[in-house]
Amino acid sequence: MKHFVILLTSLFIIVGVSSSCGQSQGQQEKDNEQSEKTKKNMELATFGAGCFWCVEAVFQNLKGVEKVESGYSGGHVKNPTYKEVCNGTTGHAEVCQLTYNPDVISFEELLEVFWQTHDPTTLNRQGNDVGTQYRSAVFYHNEEQKDLAEKYKKALNDENAFGKPVVTEVSPFDTFYKAEDYHQNYYDNNSFAPYCMMVIRPKLDKFKKVFKDKLKED
Repeated sequence: MKHFVILLTSLFIIVGVSSSCGQSQGQQEKDNEQSEKTKKNMELATFGAGCFWCVEAVFQNLKGVEKVESGYSGGHVKNPTYKEVCNGTTGHAEVCQLTYNPDVISFEELLEVFWQTHDPTTLNRQGNDVGTQYRSAVFYHNEEQKDLAEKYKKALNDENAFGKPVVTEVSPFDTFYKAEDYHQNYYDNNSFAPYCMMVIRPKLDKFKKVFKDKLKED
């Protein structure tokens, strides 16, 4: 099929449609240039907010977030497995690492979503998920992210926004270990699983109502 398309393209050029092809090529070059510019502008953010299946499902829906990967950060064991992290012996938190376009969505906006879509007042716990791997955490990638996260956390505590102190860890990012393949796009691939229906879907529905102006178009 590829060779057939190439052959047809050659025939169109031969019979005098080369001017339109030239325009298409020029547009393609512009699109490629814009794509490369966008890639260079991308930044990373790494958040822990309980089970990474929930976190992933939320952030995948935001405009400006190009990629979300579930994995592990903040521990002392190299290349940990899910089983090891769940044992609580590696020091890692379940996290999602976001690749986002700051021209579309700012880090402050990501923090707003982060703090409003989990309980940052429970230490090492989110609902029935208990353990250090479920801790609330912002792993900052630069000083700007650190300052914004610390100021935001302080403001929440000063205003007593949650009625209890925010215990979110704000720590420097070190290493991100991508989780096993079956954890990626978990909600999309398992939306009718009990955990997805009872835990993730209600959270996702609430998130979409609160942040409807920030959602990607269907």
